[in-house]
Amino acid sequence: MSKHIFITGGVASGIGKGITAASLGRLLKSRGIKVAVQKLDPYLNADPGLLNPLEHGEVFVLDDGSEADLDLGHYERFVDENLSELSTTTSGKVYANLLNSERTGVYSGKTIQVIPHVTDETKKIVYDCASKMGVDVLITEIGGTVGDLESQAFIEAARQISIEIPSQDCLFVHVVLIPYLKLSNEYKTKPTQHSVKTLQSMGIRPDIIVTRSDERIDSGAIDKISKFCYVRKECVIQNPNATHLYEVPLILHDGGLDDVVVKHLGLKSNRADLKEWKNVIENIKNQKGELKIALVGKYVELQDSYLSEVEALYHASFEVGKKVSIKWVDSYTLNENNCKDILGDCAGIFVPGAFGNRGIDGLIVASNYARINNIPYLGLGMGMQVLAIEYARNVCDWVEATSTELDENAQSPLIKVIKHTKDINAKDGTMRIGSYDIILSKNSIIASLYKTTEINERHRNRYELDLDHIKKLTSHGLVIGATAKKGSYIESLEIPTNKFMIGVQFQPQFKSRPNRANPLFIGFLNSCIN
Repeated sequence: MSKHIFITGGVASGIGKGITAASLGRLLKSRGIKVAVQKLDPYLNADPGLLNPLEHGEVFVLDDGSEADLDLGHYERFVDENLSELSTTTSGKVYANLLNSERTGVYSGKTIQVIPHVTDETKKIVYDCASKMGVDVLITEIGGTVGDLESQAFIEAARQISIEIPSQDCLFVHVVLIPYLKLSNEYKTKPTQHSVKTLQSMGIRPDIIVTRSDERIDSGAIDKISKFCYVRKECVIQNPNATHLYEVPLILHDGGLDDVVVKHLGLKSNRADLKEWKNVIENIKNQKGELKIALVGKYVELQDSYLSEVEALYHASFEVGKKVSIKWVDSYTLNENNCKDILGDCAGIFVPGAFGNRGIDGLIVASNYARINNIPYLGLGMGMQVLAIEYARNVCDWVEATSTELDENAQSPLIKVIKHTKDINAKDGTMRIGSYDIILSKNSIIASLYKTTEINERHRNRYELDLDHIKKLTSHGLVIGATAKKGSYIESLEIPTNKFMIGVQFQPQFKSRPNRANPLFIGFLNSCIN
């Protein structure tokens, strides 16, 4: 039977529960323990894929096509295990399951209540994730902050699990903010005490408290937390701000987190082997010089909208030995008159994926500027599509080249909705999404980067290049670098006469890891250096 770790947050939101969960997963894996991580999100949206990136950050895509909260990206990057739909749940999904069951007569007219029905459905989701993934330990992060109304059902479900399984098989980790009061020059533990008291009032006593603070807190503060929150001193683990995100597992390891967890759960394990992870940190520390990369996007007001893309750039920077400095460029403000002033000081131009027609003209301008000035360019999803549109208009003299996403009345679009999408207006996720096999052309640049002719990458797109029209572009020098193994889809375009100008339909950032950077991003940065 799998053992369970529940991670809750207190005092404030956004303090790093997800990073704590991901880091703990990495530490347990380094000790030979099979682990998976799961997120229970309290919001009522049933489909994370429909959340506005400007409000909630990026939508992370899993191998099986599930769309999830950005914390799932942290889990995969740290633990280096591919997750599935089992690892992502929202309150909306739980309620949808209950209402669907009601309509099919499962409850036979009985009253459906939060307890036991919502909590039972949540427990089933947790148990199913652990059993179907066949893990030794399932780490479940409960979204929100203790005391929030919307997460109470999830916390109650966790409490019930803790009394349904042997006590040594369940552990609670509470992540809290320790605020610094400048006036008195001290870190205050009172908010933590109140947060723990709230959690205890719900029937849960945390076994471990992870403190988040700007700097390390003194032993006196640790003593207070231990005494007033009823945890042993060795179970109060400090996690002060790190110089780099990927240092957190090492900080928590030095604080003894994995030792305490292994002891509490009675796990048989090896000593932590963190050599590979330490090598990542060494690569980060040994970076010399800087590359300024223009990220031209539609959602730059909230940088978390491009979290995986940015991390993939960083992963590649660890490999090439140069620190990446990102210049955030709002495509809505970019035009032919100001592009030189905005992009002229950048070593490379990166255009990530997007949906909708707002700001598309700026993306096309970015692609044109990169091609004309022979600046390394990497485009993902729409970044590939604007490369094709710009090339068609300015090289092939096809001035009306466009996409039905930009002009739904276009008579002969270069890019149109994919064939198996039934309804272009349906906002129900009808798109090519998840992992697909891709064939790389033998003599293509992309094949030389991946060093193979067949890869598997994740997708999230509703529009594709029209095969009939693409011939107009290839006859003028554009090269098809990759195609889908199944179906008539173009996966990559490249301009061989440029230093580096590649667009791909897939989304390689989702599989990039700090210890295994994606070859496309490495090739892009190497071109920027050269």
